Order: sequence, then C-alpha cells, then structure tokens
Amino acid sequence: MSLNPVRPWRNIYRRTSRQIMVGPVPVGGDAPIAVQTMTNTLTTDIAATVAQVQAAAEAGADIVRVSVPDEASSKALKEITAESPVPIVADIHFHYRRGIEAAEAGAACLRINPGNIGAEDRVREVIAAARDHGCSIRIGVNAGSLEKHLLDKYGEPCPEAMVESGLEHIRILEDNDFHEFKISVKASDVFLAAAAYQGIAEATDAPIHLGITEAGGLTSGTIKSAIGLGNLLWMGIGDTIRVSLSADPVEEVKVGYEILKSLGLRHRGVNIISCPSCARQGFDVIRTVEKLEERLAHIKTPMSLSIIGCVVNGPGEALMTDIGFTGGGAGSGMVYLAGKTSHKMSNDQMVDHIVGLVEERADKLAAAEVAAG
Repeated sequence: MSLNPVRPWRNIYRRTSRQIMVGPVPVGGDAPIAVQTMTNTLTTDIAATVAQVQAAAEAGADIVRVSVPDEASSKALKEITAESPVPIVADIHFHYRRGIEAAEAGAACLRINPGNIGAEDRVREVIAAARDHGCSIRIGVNAGSLEKHLLDKYGEPCPEAMVESGLEHIRILEDNDFHEFKISVKASDVFLAAAAYQGIAEATDAPIHLGITEAGGLTSGTIKSAIGLGNLLWMGIGDTIRVSLSADPVEEVKVGYEILKSLGLRHRGVNIISCPSCARQGFDVIRTVEKLEERLAHIKTPMSLSIIGCVVNGPGEALMTDIGFTGGGAGSGMVYLAGKTSHKMSNDQMVDHIVGLVEERADKLAAAEVAAG
C-alpha cells in the first residue's frame, strides 16, 4: 500500500490566479503557497531585524515583511534587504514617500493600505517607483482601516465594503498599467474575513494573500488562524499566507506550515502523528513527542512519523507513515519502516534511535535528490 494513496476526497482544487513575482519567489498560478511572517523588531535596529529575518528564513519563511514607518527605517531597510536570505516586503502606512524610499532600498514588494495611503496621485507615484525598481505590490485591505466613504456607505466594516475597497485600488493599479500585485482583505473576525476573501476571489484573478489579522496569542491565534485560513485554503483560495500571532515570528512560520501540511498543500519537515495517550500507553507518549519535536526541528526533508502508545491504533497508523513506533508493553515497542514491521526497540533508547532513523532517511533522500540533478 502506498504511504500517500490518491483519494478523490483528498483533493483541493486551487482557484486559478495569475502569477506574480516577489523577488525570486513566484506567487499565484501553480506556485507553492508561500509562507510569510513579519519582523517585530525596530527596523532601525538593523542587527536585530536581520537576525529575526534569518531565523524566520531558517524556519522556512519564503518572504518576510518589515515595517517602514519613518525615513530612518527606509535607510535601514537598504542594509536589511542586502543581508536578507529571502525577499523583503516593505510595510507602508500613511506616508507614500516611504513606499518610494522602500522601492529604492531594495524591497521586493510594497504593502500599501488603500485606507490610509492618501490621494490617488500619491498612489501613482508609489506605482511608478515600484515599476522602476522591479517591485510587486500587495493591496492590503483591512477591516480596521477602511476608507471613510465606504464606512459612510455601508455603516460598518462588512465583506461588501472590503471587496469594494480592494476593487477600487485594483482599478488604480490597472489604470496605471501595473499588474504585478496581490491582494488581501484581512479582518480579525473569522466570519468577516472568510466572506471578504470569498468575495474578492470571485471578483479578480489576482493572487491572494491570506491572513486573519490580529489573531491573538500563540494558542488562541493558532486556533483562529487554522479555522479561518484552513477553510479558505480547503476551498482553493490563497496563494500566500501569514499567520498573525502575538508571538515570535518563527512561531508564525511553524503554524503556517502546519496548516498547509495538514491540507497536503506544502510539505516540510517531520509530520508527527501521535496519540493523546491514555492508560493503555506503553511509554510516556507526551514527553516522548515533546523530545522528538525538539530534536527533529532541524529536519527540513518532508517525512511522516507515527508515535502511538499502544497496539490498538499503532500498527494501522504505522502502515501510513515513513517511520513508526508503537508501544507494546514490557519496556519496549515495535519500530516500523516504510509501513512494515522492522524491529523491536527498548523504550529508554527509543528517542535516540528514532532521531537516528529520521536523520538517516533525510540524508538518503537529500543525496538521491542531488544525484537526480
């Protein structure tokens, strides 16, 4: 039996969108869904910001956004983009000059909010700078900063107002013959964001950046993002995502990948399938999984690992994973490789043994990939 059998009920049919480039990263079309995060250091603290960008990139971030609130940040951005291993999106609010400066400083993309960037002629200047310096643009509509005329028209932030805001700004870019843009319609309310994203997905073929803005802390924000983004991704909507957490940006990247991995849309690192544990467990499942997550965090090769406490579900789960361990009692359990029974291993040596098996498999797969060219 294949470890990844094809099933029609597993398929996600992604919305057709045109493709743009954020630096060397393709967004939209048939490109993998890109994972983004945002630094939370002072941009003027160049060393701290670069370190955070590098940590996010190491965790798997394809793109990192950096806030550019003032001229000093624009100057710092030039050094940050020069040292960044991934393309940088410059986050621009209120002052259009920051967008021009960011383009000149090497930003790969400019994120502008139509609700606060200013008059249309100022947007045109930002467009010109983006074109001159090879930048793409993200139209960032947010329920918390909609234009006054739309709030007057609709009375409150609503999906229709957010879609209208996005389409108005798309018109400005397209009227200026600029098509290298993606769009987001974020809200902190899951229902509002989901409805707005469905509306904008039907109204344009632009790539869509998904996010539930200001989602909350690590636990609550992860849950809210998984529900909101997961449902949209399941519907085929979304070309790049950012999980907004009051937490380390690296955690945002990890959660983003876990959401995509759960839907089979991206594969990176070890996917651990483990039971919640119960009185039947033959070893301490919870502590074992904690240790394995920590010690396998450096593995980037996609791989599945099942850690099950007893023989009720353990053998069945192991059939579907690359490596498995099932508790059997008497101080030892069974190791499975490629879905087949392989050998017994004592519980006290199991963690080191599994880490070794995972690393060995990762090395073999990496070597095979190099050999294949």
